[in-house]
Amino acid sequence: MIKLKLASLLLLASTSVGSAFAAAKLDLNTPEGAKEASRKIQCSTVDGEPVYYWWKGQAYSRRQGEPDMRLFDVEGMNVRTCVTIDGGIQGKSYRIISREILLYTDKKTGKPLEKWTNPWTDEELEVHHVLNDPVNNTSGFPFDKNGKAFPWTKSFGGQISDNMWSTSFAIPLFYHNVLAGDYQKQVGGVYHATEMFTWSGSVDNLVSSDTKTADAHIGWVRISDWLPWMMMSGREGSIYFNTSGFKVAGFDEMGEVMKEYINTHAPLYKNPPPLDDKRENETSWIGYKNDVEGGKFNKNKSH
Repeated sequence: MIKLKLASLLLLASTSVGSAFAAAKLDLNTPEGAKEASRKIQCSTVDGEPVYYWWKGQAYSRRQGEPDMRLFDVEGMNVRTCVTIDGGIQGKSYRIISREILLYTDKKTGKPLEKWTNPWTDEELEVHHVLNDPVNNTSGFPFDKNGKAFPWTKSFGGQISDNMWSTSFAIPLFYHNVLAGDYQKQVGGVYHATEMFTWSGSVDNLVSSDTKTADAHIGWVRISDWLPWMMMSGREGSIYFNTSGFKVAGFDEMGEVMKEYINTHAPLYKNPPPLDDKRENETSWIGYKNDVEGGKFNKNKSH
C-alpha cells in the first residue's frame, strides 16, 4: 500500500514537471529567448536537422529613359541546417550551413530556361542558373565578452502585432568582382548589389516549446548589376528580383519544377552540407567564373 502511494506520488510529480516543461514558452524579451527565436526562424533548434526554404518571383530591368521590362521569372530554394556554438559567458549562438539554387525560368511555362534572347542586342545566350555551395553564415552571440547583453540582442528585434511577427533587414554589397580585372578602384567593375529579406509568421508558433522550427513566410528582393551571362557589355542599368515564398516541411513540399531540376541535375541539393563545413562561400559570380572561360572583349561580336 505504501509502495503504491509512493509510486502514485512519483507519477503525479513527473507529470506535473512534464506539463510545466511543455507549457514553457520562449520569452522574446530576453537575450536567450530572442536568440532561440532567431534560430527557429532561420533553421531548427536541433543540430543537423535540415530545413527548406522555397520561393518564386520575377526579374526586371531598370534603365534610364525606358520602362522597366520583365525579363524572366525566377524560382529558388535553400536547404540548410544549424550547429550550436557555445560562447561561454557570451551565451549560445548558431552557425547556418546551407546550399542554394536560383533558376531563371520562362515567363509562360515556369520551366528553367536554357536559352534567352537579350532584348537590347537580339543575341541568343546560354542561361547559367545559380547553384551556390556552400552559403554559410554565423550568427552573433547575445552577450559581449563581459556577459552583458548588446542593446540589439536584449529582445526580439522584429515587429509584433497581435499574433503576428515580422522582421526584415537589408544587406548592401560593394566588393571586388571576381569577373573584373585588377584595377577596379581605378576604373570601376566593383560588384554592387543590395539583398533585402523579410520574414513573418505566427507568434504562438514561434514561441511554442512544441516547435523546433518556426513556420515562416519569406520575401526576398535583390538589386544588382546585370547578370554576367546577359552579355550587357557595361550598359547602364541594373536588374532587380522580387520574390516571396515559405519555409516548407521538406524536399517534397517544394514545387514540381524545382524538385525535377534537383532530381535530374543537382541531387546534392536535397540535403545541406555537413556540420563541419569550412569551405569559403560561393556566389553566382564565382560559380560563373568556375564554369565559363573568360576572354578579352571582341567588338566585332554582337554587343
